Amino acid sequence: MTTPKDPQRIPRKPVVLAGLAGILAAIGAVYVIGVPGGNSPSGESCAGALASAAATKPLATGEVAAFLPAQKPLALAELGFKAPDGSPTTIDAFEGRTILVNLWATWCAPCRKEMPALDRLQAELGSDAFEVVAINLDRGGPDKPQAFLQEIGVSKLAYYSDETNRVFHDLRAKARATGLPTTILISPEGCEVGTMYGPAEWDSPEAKALIRASMAAAPTR
Repeated sequence: MTTPKDPQRIPRKPVVLAGLAGILAAIGAVYVIGVPGGNSPSGESCAGALASAAATKPLATGEVAAFLPAQKPLALAELGFKAPDGSPTTIDAFEGRTILVNLWATWCAPCRKEMPALDRLQAELGSDAFEVVAINLDRGGPDKPQAFLQEIGVSKLAYYSDETNRVFHDLRAKARATGLPTTILISPEGCEVGTMYGPAEWDSPEAKALIRASMAAAPTR
């Protein structure tokens, strides 16, 4: 796995610790990415993801043996990046669909290797109920990564991107992205089902069985 370079850090303003401690004590909650109002990541809003995670556990074998089903799913609905047309979007835009979010870059050799498998997975399972959301993290604009995808014949994946790498750093802050590639299976309500660090053949029988089990266990809306 490889790690994106940290963007230039902006000095933080001083924080009144005593006041902050009082606020946290009053709220009595743990905040996570994309949790409106600071709900617990394993709370009622992610109950469906917890059921899906349980369904995937016995299927984390073979090509997806390193898949880690979530025990306390993170709510990720507000995780942001760019849509194919360059406009801002979030995980919440995929509400009602199971999605497989993959963070990748052209300078990441394992990422390059797994892109064709992700494309084949999208070709086979892509629907109103499922999408592969591959988010490119190259900093130099879309020309190079899009040329790479065209060169290797990837045609089914929509081009999502984040030149700022904010999506990576937001996930890393929650111990969900240690390098590239990182892949997260997300439930229809926008919660983590499980995470995998490193590459996989995502169109393998094991991967497809795991994804289908997650979808079958997700509550209908």
